Amino acid sequence: MLQSMIFGTLGGLGLFLYGMIQMSEGLKKAAGKRLKNILESMTKKRIVGCLVGAGITALIQSSSASTVMVVGFVNAGLLTLKQAISVIIGTNIGTTATAWLVSISGFEFKITSYALPAIAVGFGLQIFGRTRTVKNVGEIILGFGILFIGIDFMKGAFDGLEDSPGTQAFFVKIAGNPALAILAGMVVTMLIQSSSAAVASIQLLAMTGALGTDWAIVLNLVIPFTLGSNIGTTITAQLAALRTNLNARRAAWAHTVFNVFGTFIWFWFIGWVCKLVCTIAPWELGPTTIAASIAAAHTILKILNAGLFLPLTGVLERVVVKLVPEKPGDLVVRPTVLEKHLLATPELAMNQARREIVRMAQAAKRAVNQAVEGLIENNRRKLDMARTTEDVTDTLQYEITSYLAALSTKELSDEMSAQLPVLLHTINDLERVGDHAVNIVEIAERKIEQKLSFSDSAVAETAQLKKEAEQMCDYIITALEDNDIEAAKSALVIEDNLNRMQIDFRRSHVQRMREGVCSPEAGLIFIDLVDNVEKVGDHLTNIAQGVIGGLQWDGIELKSSDGSEQDTDKD
Repeated sequence: MLQSMIFGTLGGLGLFLYGMIQMSEGLKKAAGKRLKNILESMTKKRIVGCLVGAGITALIQSSSASTVMVVGFVNAGLLTLKQAISVIIGTNIGTTATAWLVSISGFEFKITSYALPAIAVGFGLQIFGRTRTVKNVGEIILGFGILFIGIDFMKGAFDGLEDSPGTQAFFVKIAGNPALAILAGMVVTMLIQSSSAAVASIQLLAMTGALGTDWAIVLNLVIPFTLGSNIGTTITAQLAALRTNLNARRAAWAHTVFNVFGTFIWFWFIGWVCKLVCTIAPWELGPTTIAASIAAAHTILKILNAGLFLPLTGVLERVVVKLVPEKPGDLVVRPTVLEKHLLATPELAMNQARREIVRMAQAAKRAVNQAVEGLIENNRRKLDMARTTEDVTDTLQYEITSYLAALSTKELSDEMSAQLPVLLHTINDLERVGDHAVNIVEIAERKIEQKLSFSDSAVAETAQLKKEAEQMCDYIITALEDNDIEAAKSALVIEDNLNRMQIDFRRSHVQRMREGVCSPEAGLIFIDLVDNVEKVGDHLTNIAQGVIGGLQWDGIELKSSDGSEQDTDKD
């Protein structure tokens, strides 16, 4: 009895979570770009953000996944912290959709009866579907079927508990101690990483009669358990934010603060919420309807919480800013000085744009350093940081380009008009430097996954490459910041060094492979690294040439991404 209950519960829970993940992945693939576009086009209206968060979470069946997605968008600079807070508040409402799905399985229309056909249809579409869209729909249907099979297994595992006096006495005791029920909900949710699954489990226990037949006691147990699950679910976003930028960490903490404070507030009104549930959900409570009442309680709590905190998003933002202060080295994703009102004064606007280009150059340098250091040290954390930093260069490229495009519509002097295309080319070159940093990250990940190691000579040459590239970046940053032609010329000297090192290091590494000092696999990775660092030098050379030419096209010869010369007079 005990063994079958444990196996049924764990297996059913596994199927439930796996089905939920399948549905989530299928929906994200089918509508991923749309979801991104919706979030990117967020207005400053809090209610819109809340509704978007609720809608997306109801679709993908996971507030954790939605919140992690929001943290990712903040990390990429696509959402501000304040916008993210309103979306996160909405995700808490959307997650109640799963509880309503579970409640459907308790009514006479047994949706679980259609789970196996759904799995068959979904699997068929995934395997035999000819288009990506059909395959994604198949994944959604397959996940839906697996989710309800999991529910059926869990229900079967809980059968018989209604006849256990010890089980019912235990739950009655918890119901009399709301703090204990909150703790139970929090711990269960943290363990299984899903508030939806935690609430589904308590619904299924209630449906089998394991919590007893005194429905008032059941609701008094379930409501604080649900409150606890709200706290437990925040752990996922916190884990996702560990290696992100400042605002992304603040977004994760906003999720935590929102749920912790909400739980503390509604803890004192559990009895009142029970009465509200019975008023709003007036059906007679019984084994069939109790799951729907629990879903109603879950939804009511989330809506009340959202209604309380949505007008206070500004306050919540200030709280998390205090809670997560800025530290030296934290990345600020969005531009800091691109003020639209300065576009009316083109000279000032141009200066601001150039300041942001310097920031972009600093971010590109940091991405390359982190990538090469991560490769040398086999340090995945530094590799993740390099990817995050490269996201900053992408965001800055978009923002600065948009700003310069707006500036180009103003009345500009001939000199400024001539400088604009060179600055745009500079921005693109810096973004390409970031791309090469990501290439190095991917090379490093291959090195780690294949458990390869460099010889001492290769490590020394890699360190030398890093030193030269870092010095060249420093010269470029100085050249951009101060219009320093001498610094730009010094950068060109280093670029010659990188070209020479590329040839010499390739030869020496081939020799090491011949002598058996280095494996062919490690040799290929080393050569890819050398080539990518040399291409970084090519893009920095373009920028140096621009500074030397006074940010004018005439006389500037730019290198393409493959290192060949481009005659700008022919463009």
